[in-house]
Amino acid sequence: MVGVGPEHAADPRLGQPAPRRWWTPGRRDGRAQAHAAMDVLGAGAEIAAGLRNGLTAPAAGGAVRRLRSLLGADAVGLVDLDGAHTWAGRAGEPAELLVDDVLRTNRRCARDEVQALPLRVRDEPAGVLVVAGPVSAAAARQAAAWVADALHRGRLEASAEAAEQAELRALRAEISPHFVYNALTTIASFVRSDPDRARELILDFALFIRHNLARRGEYTTLAGEFRAVEAYLALARAVLGERLRVQVRIAPEVLPVAIPFLVLQPLVENAVQHGVERAESGGSVQISGEAQGSDCVIAVEDDGPGMPPERARDVLAGRGVGSSLGLVNVDRRLRSVFGAGYGLVIETASGAGTRVVVRIPRFHAGVVAS
Repeated sequence: MVGVGPEHAADPRLGQPAPRRWWTPGRRDGRAQAHAAMDVLGAGAEIAAGLRNGLTAPAAGGAVRRLRSLLGADAVGLVDLDGAHTWAGRAGEPAELLVDDVLRTNRRCARDEVQALPLRVRDEPAGVLVVAGPVSAAAARQAAAWVADALHRGRLEASAEAAEQAELRALRAEISPHFVYNALTTIASFVRSDPDRARELILDFALFIRHNLARRGEYTTLAGEFRAVEAYLALARAVLGERLRVQVRIAPEVLPVAIPFLVLQPLVENAVQHGVERAESGGSVQISGEAQGSDCVIAVEDDGPGMPPERARDVLAGRGVGSSLGLVNVDRRLRSVFGAGYGLVIETASGAGTRVVVRIPRFHAGVVAS
């Protein structure tokens, strides 16, 4: 005899077991709750995106409207510490008085179905959220927490972007005074003996300086980056003479690839300084660039003393010192722009030279050379 569970209970109209249902009211409610939760998460993401640049940025209007809809409020407003505001709906005169009270006391204030709540980011006042209508205090507090969290994230993103710009400025400021002195001294030595050579080197020096101090957009092409590298190498060869041997092999199809400013030059300078200058007999530097599927791979290799692999790991982990900071700076910028799957790889061993490989995508959304 087969037992019949509740879902097979007899149908009184037919005298037969009722057909099995593949869902229950509980399951249906669960699905509805899941959809509602996803809607809330989506709203939170939209609100966070709208408030990324502050309470009164152009995108904040959409965030306030979304917040009003989510709360079912008559009106929602955001007021910054300077009194600038963004509204969806109208809250009337009580709102202005409540905002003043909140800014003075840093506490929630309410009157006539209008409540104002302080917004704090890292324990510092950031503004006021105003909610008008039949909205519970708990829901208003949750909304204030959302807004404060969105402001916090926006500040973190802005700080990260500022840090990246500072790193780029630091790279641009890393023109070695020693190299500049040697280059200018060498140029001066050619002024009388070989004025044409001196003129060419002055033009190379001007290109080198202009590229390092450029205030243009964030990206250039590989062709532009290589022009600056060639200018640097021309000056380095003039200073080091026969001690520096250079070989460059670049596939034409990668020259238009967009790349952040000052990615290759620090790698080439590192190879010259550590792989050539320290050896009495000098050394060679090889630079190559080619397409590998949808990626562009550039390698800078020297036959200098190399380094232990654990030191290379420390360099890319940011535990290096001195000129190695240029390498980790480049690696971080590449990963920030293109993702964790890109950046630098250092192949080295003691006494075996050093090869630094750069892998970037040939095309990447938002990366366009200026």
